[in-house]
This record gives sequence, structure tokens and C-alpha cells, in this order.
Amino acid sequence: MTVNLAVLISGSGTTLQNFIDKIAEGSLDAHISVVVSTRRKVFGVERAEKAGIPVEVVMRRDFEDAESFSEEVTKAIERHDVDLVILAGMLSKYLFPPRWAGRVLNIHPGLLPEYGGHGMYGHHVHEAVLAAGEAESGCTVIVADHEYDHGPTVLERRVPVLAGDTPDTLAARVFEAECEAYPEAVRMFAEGRLPALR
Repeated sequence: MTVNLAVLISGSGTTLQNFIDKIAEGSLDAHISVVVSTRRKVFGVERAEKAGIPVEVVMRRDFEDAESFSEEVTKAIERHDVDLVILAGMLSKYLFPPRWAGRVLNIHPGLLPEYGGHGMYGHHVHEAVLAAGEAESGCTVIVADHEYDHGPTVLERRVPVLAGDTPDTLAARVFEAECEAYPEAVRMFAEGRLPALR
């Protein structure tokens, strides 16, 4: 089955571009129905527009609290035909309604639960991994709930930490793993193989 996606972003849209590319090359049977961005002037919006994907902008600062912001995000998603929501660098917390439980995925640029939680995102994760002297890192796809990096693990991909690694070089290696892991999680959704929310 073709999976209709909503991709939620806040920035440059590198994960979005990966999905656009995988779909275009035929390795992922999916369709991006809408991109929802919390910022208007970011490269991710340009990527979506270039690919002919509808864009909805819902700015967090326009709302008093996470609940009202999230309600508007849900409205933006539900104006389109969407089966699965992909969190792709959205920096604002999305409190999805119960009807979307089990159909919202997130990817984390580290191994969970050790390198997750509030404040652990992007380079903060890679810096922590290097500071701890870990031999490996990786990425983790989860079925999102309303806590940071907390939902059940769908899959993880591990990568080595190499001598001389910097946060940038480690980030690049982890992102390569993300580019394979996140589409694989969408295939698992299509096959009914996602773990249930607890």
C-alpha cells in the first residue's frame, strides 16, 4: 500500500529531502501529502515547494500553549489525506490527539534511552556520546508519545564512533543511518509491523 505522509519540520528539511528522494527513486512506496512547518522562511519549505508538496505553516509563537498549537497542527494535517505523521526536526512539541496514537513516528540521532530526553537533540546528542567515550552511536526510530524520546522502539541502526570524530563527523555518519532507518520504519507501518503504544 502507498502510505500517505505528513512531514513536520522546523528547519532545513534534510530528512524531508531524504523521503522525497526515496519516493522519487522508487525505493519507498509513499506519498507526501503535506509538509507542516513551524517556520515560514526555512529551506525545508523551499524543498517542499520545489517538489510540489502542499505546505502548511503553523508557528508556535502564534499560540498561547502547546495544546492550542497542537490542535492547529492536527487541523493542518487533517486537511490532507494522511495515514502516518513523520516528525522530521520539528522543534515544537506536538501533542497529537488519541485518534493519531500509534501513527506518529519520530527519529532520534542517538541510541535510546541512554541519549534521549528533554534537551537531547542534534549536536547535543553527538557531543554527549563523544564526551562519554562511547564506541558506537546510531539512530532510533520510535512510535511517538507525548514524552520526549519515550515511545516504543521501532528499529535502531548503530554506527561506530571513530578515533578523531567530532560532533560534525559523527552527525554525518548517524544521518546516513537515519536515511535508511526512517524509510524502513514507514515500510514496517505499511506492513502492520509497528509496535503498539504502551
